[in-house]
Amino acid sequence: MNDRLRTAMLRAGVTPVQLAQAAGVDVKTVTRWMNGRMPHPSNRLAIARRLNETEGSLWPAARPDQAPGSAATGEVMGAYGHRVDIPSELWEALLLRAHRHIDIVGYSFLFIWEQHVDMCKVIAAKCADGAHVRVALADPECAHVRERDDLEQLGGTLPGRIHNALNHLKELREVPGVQVSLHQVHLYSAVYRFDEQMIVTPYLYRARGYQHPALHLRRLSPHGIFSRYADQFEQIWGTAKRLPSATTG
Repeated sequence: MNDRLRTAMLRAGVTPVQLAQAAGVDVKTVTRWMNGRMPHPSNRLAIARRLNETEGSLWPAARPDQAPGSAATGEVMGAYGHRVDIPSELWEALLLRAHRHIDIVGYSFLFIWEQHVDMCKVIAAKCADGAHVRVALADPECAHVRERDDLEQLGGTLPGRIHNALNHLKELREVPGVQVSLHQVHLYSAVYRFDEQMIVTPYLYRARGYQHPALHLRRLSPHGIFSRYADQFEQIWGTAKRLPSATTG
């Protein structure tokens, strides 16, 4: 018996005949599925859509990648030896394809504003369509910024880079849907999330921002590496101090 399938059908009020029509099969085939037979992949997707469920919730054995503790390498779309190796076309595509969430946390990530001269206009347009944007920079006056400056051997320039990035963000701080905050967390990576994809740059000892390795991730599982970094962002964001709009200070 596939109790998960039976329960989902009852919850959705879908009969075996209706499910057969949605999947394009005979009702006897649906009966075999309800009795425990595994449908073909295309049928599993059609059933999941009709019942408003996920494939993994109805047939866990078909999606071992979505189980806790499973390998999450399928979520890694690309790995780069240095952040600077990421093609500018990828950054552009991630930004343009994002429609719901853009979340960024790091120290200054000044490069992202310098590489994309129209970024503020693009983000403002997305927020007008309902997107939400959260940007968390390091507090330029906090101790962790001085420590990071020493680690990366920046010669005391990191606070200035953060102030420069904040200057780029003045325009966005007036846009509804955009929140800019300062954190005081000793970071071990920077996170750039665009809907269900993200770039993560784990920090290496004495390496500068552009020298850190980078991972291009996409969410496939609630237990994968994407979700771990998404949760990391939420935890840091919860400690950050939101800045007022540019006109109010």
